[in-house]
Amino acid sequence: MSKRLAIITVGKTHSGKSTFAKKLEDQLEHSFILDQDHHAEFINTYYKILQPTNGPNTLKHAISKLIVDYAQNYTSLDFIVCNANRTKDGRAYLLNELFHKNKYVRILVHFDLDDQILEQRIARSHRKTTIFRGPFTSFEEVLKKQQAESADYPVREEADYLFVIKTDQEVSDVINNIVQIKSDMRGDSHEKGQV
Repeated sequence: MSKRLAIITVGKTHSGKSTFAKKLEDQLEHSFILDQDHHAEFINTYYKILQPTNGPNTLKHAISKLIVDYAQNYTSLDFIVCNANRTKDGRAYLLNELFHKNKYVRILVHFDLDDQILEQRIARSHRKTTIFRGPFTSFEEVLKKQQAESADYPVREEADYLFVIKTDQEVSDVINNIVQIKSDMRGDSHEKGQV
């Protein structure tokens, strides 16, 4: 069985991870987005009473794990994991437990945009806050917490590939590189939508 791709985004809130994931999914044939924000919104909409108010978000993680298990066992789709993934331990779990190197080509995409750009995006944002639980009520609060945390930037040795995006102009090049990696794995030069 040939390997699949596991593309894992890393970055602060409003750095462009979701937009990147959607653009990549459009270009990368036979892939899907795994986004825990969707799972959090689902829980907060339908099962808020079950949501823990502090500590690990075990319900959200259980739903995410179920989706990963299903996709691994019943599909051959490539994964686009669209979350912050800012801690080395969290990435290690994804890279070594869920998406092991024997079965996946693992790609980290680190969004390393300037905080001033993120603050401007948050000020203009209309994103729903239905993903929040516990102490957060706004994306401004999330960003302040992320700014206060020590940087745990990904390094090349963590995965098979590491791409760093510092400007929006680099997004297309990274997507093209990932599509090319998949094409090289298949041994062809077909791009999505071409025969």
